[in-house]
Amino acid sequence: MKHVICHYCKKKVKDRDELVTASNWFRIKPFHYKCFKEQEQEITVSINAWNPVNGPAGNLSFIIMFVLAVWMLFTDTLGMIGDLIGLVALYPVFLRILSFVLIELTLPKISTRKKR
Repeated sequence: MKHVICHYCKKKVKDRDELVTASNWFRIKPFHYKCFKEQEQEITVSINAWNPVNGPAGNLSFIIMFVLAVWMLFTDTLGMIGDLIGLVALYPVFLRILSFVLIELTLPKISTRKKR
């Protein structure tokens, strides 16, 4: 099993319960949920902001963008502009899939120390 290291505090993330994966300009990094909150408070410019890829917001974005991409790519809505919109809408979909495959699957759902 691969170790996942928090991008903020450089400590090991033990399970998916404390994991937040975030993206910033084609990069995906793992964080502890507490470290991610601290990271968000430190950022003053929205251009440098890390956006969560997993969790409720990331999953909702994944579903909406997947539906939009399928609709635009497989119908003739807006012609070539619709195809371009469909390709751009695939970006968050690919981020979510990469995050799940490369980071989340390497961690257990709940650490053995947390089980009762």
